[in-house]
Amino acid sequence: MIRAVDAPLLDGFVVVDLTRALAGPQASMMLADLGARVIKVESFEGDESRGWGPPFVGDDAVSTYFLSCNRNKESVTADLKSDDGRRLLEALVRQADVLIENFRPGVLARLGLSPERLEELNPGLVLCSLSGFGHDGPDAQRPGYDQIAQGEAGLMSITGPAGEPTKVGVPIGDLLTGMNGAFGVVVALLERERTGRTRPVRTSLLAGIVGIHAFQGTRYTVAGVVPGGEGNHHPSISPYGLFRTAGAPIQIACGNDALWHRLCAALEIEVENPSWAKNAVRVEHRDRVTAVLEDILMTESAEHWLGVLAEAGIPAGRVRTLDEVYDWEQTRSQGLVVEVDHPVLGRIELPGPALRFGDNDYAGGRESHTAPPLLGQHNDAVRSWLGLDSHSVKEVNA
Repeated sequence: MIRAVDAPLLDGFVVVDLTRALAGPQASMMLADLGARVIKVESFEGDESRGWGPPFVGDDAVSTYFLSCNRNKESVTADLKSDDGRRLLEALVRQADVLIENFRPGVLARLGLSPERLEELNPGLVLCSLSGFGHDGPDAQRPGYDQIAQGEAGLMSITGPAGEPTKVGVPIGDLLTGMNGAFGVVVALLERERTGRTRPVRTSLLAGIVGIHAFQGTRYTVAGVVPGGEGNHHPSISPYGLFRTAGAPIQIACGNDALWHRLCAALEIEVENPSWAKNAVRVEHRDRVTAVLEDILMTESAEHWLGVLAEAGIPAGRVRTLDEVYDWEQTRSQGLVVEVDHPVLGRIELPGPALRFGDNDYAGGRESHTAPPLLGQHNDAVRSWLGLDSHSVKEVNA
């Protein structure tokens, strides 16, 4: 595919998005951020995340949840079980480079898009399928929701205080699955470019969470240790965690022994046990190490100690609320907040894309972004592009 030198990286690629809720919409939004044309196909009731709230904003009660994961897309509505819906979907598949779906395994085939039919319609199509627990195996048919997956995939067992399984504050399983799906799509498109071959891309909430167990996973698979929740302190590094001061708590991360010695010098600590020079010993006596540090930190404010630690080159930071994060100059300097013109809300700000290419905030991606679409906003435009009659489109705003 030929594109202009200064065009977004995925300019000219068409993605048909049959997903809803979060994992799939996250994947397609990441592709849209890089310039792909994403056409979101919704039921006449709409993606269920349009109804997830509060909060809702505006006279039309727009869900802020939906706004978080659907920028840079077009919306068309259809009943995929009807003749008209099937005609629309097949026409879209013929024009698409990518089809993303998060139905339970087997549902896409029951809608008339078996692997054989997809091959017949579009031999170059990249199919990306997202599921809860994988596309085969004994639990393949289980419905996938993030909260369930966080528990089943072990994440809750290692999050929060000991004995208190705790979910992560965002639907991290959905988000990881979306990220993995988008990554898989880009690799599949590269393979198609190089070899002309396409293969299905498959991932799941289970895979997304197990795939980021990292050192917690190898604690069990290699060392036979079953990790548990350890609150706000690292299980294998000390001191590395959240510490109380005379004001707000602060975070300190001594990732090596040299930083520990610098921390002792900065806080004028008389180390009571010379063996604490080694991280493994500090981990073994972490409660005592934490107590020694907090005895000193509790004498001054968080701002005071952050200044001292910064001067000493010790990694440290505050715990910001989200309003502080989005108002932070560093956040905005990285292009992590974008402005869009919404059809009913006007000018609004959204969390922005995480990727940058080169020195330009938007190099490789879009120079500007479009708001998440209203339900069926692009029915006529997309049907006209496909050469289909628009009269059969159900009025969704009647």
